[in-house]
Amino acid sequence: MASGKTGTNLLAADFLQLVQDELQRVEEQIELQSIASVEAVTAIGHYLQAGGGKRLRPILLLLASKLAGDSNDGAVRLGAVVELIHTATLVHDDVIDDAETRRGRPSANVLWGNQATVLAGDWLYMQAFNIALRQRDFRILELLIGLTQTMVEGELLQLERLGRIDITEADYMELVDRKTARLFSTCATLGALAGRGDDLTAARLGDYAWNLGMAFQLVDDILDFTAEKSVLGKPVGNDLREGKLTLPLVYALQGASPQERALVAMVLEDRSYKRASFPAILELTLRRRGVERARERALAFTDRAREIIGEFPESPAQRALATIPDLIIGRDY
Repeated sequence: MASGKTGTNLLAADFLQLVQDELQRVEEQIELQSIASVEAVTAIGHYLQAGGGKRLRPILLLLASKLAGDSNDGAVRLGAVVELIHTATLVHDDVIDDAETRRGRPSANVLWGNQATVLAGDWLYMQAFNIALRQRDFRILELLIGLTQTMVEGELLQLERLGRIDITEADYMELVDRKTARLFSTCATLGALAGRGDDLTAARLGDYAWNLGMAFQLVDDILDFTAEKSVLGKPVGNDLREGKLTLPLVYALQGASPQERALVAMVLEDRSYKRASFPAILELTLRRRGVERARERALAFTDRAREIIGEFPESPAQRALATIPDLIIGRDY
């Protein structure tokens, strides 16, 4: 297993090489399909694309299509579809959270305002479905409709739970499943369908990617406590400031004293670190093993993903998919 930042970069370079041609075509599709008849939508779409991102979701889809059979034009189009859907969710999340930065740059809602940004996000959703419709495959549309409904339900559940200190591990896992893991799973399932794989292959790849998605979000929430702002691309401690209780704090609060719970409650109530500082919250989370236990859970999910992908016959795509769990666990942003 590769370790450290250098090892993680080498893993990424290895599997990116396998899909780099298709991934470039996905980027071209995103750029082309983000052009609207209204200038503001085009400007927002291109601004978001220029912001970069890991493109992990289309990469998963492309690798799954190669594993299942072949990577074709349909896989490229669906790669653009899932990235557009992912971008639309980020746009809406930033408006809901009143975020000011995204990937180290001003968020779209800061530059264009909430109303235009929400409508641009809606347009991106519809454009994604418009592209998917060209596949003429009802299974694909059913997957995408079910995914979108689940993600919206997850966002509504999160809104209902904002500011609450009584969030349980089960509550947290439900949100991660709905908001992150289902999208990862759908990406791999769509890739298998595009590659003309059978139903069992699609289901197994979907299960593999679901575990990746769970781990990805857990690592994301750990980094919100432990990363450097300059690396993370957004303020650290942001989740709690927005009223979200994530797994490291859920675990830390299980054994916390009334005084320690009061510290967390103050941030949730104030939506700021004015009365309780972030260093104090971080110290509590580390001392109560919240970060350590959350990382153990993330490792359990990546271990399961490795187990599932290890059951497939060895191939370049299989080996690439087997490296992604290490990339997810080793990332620092």
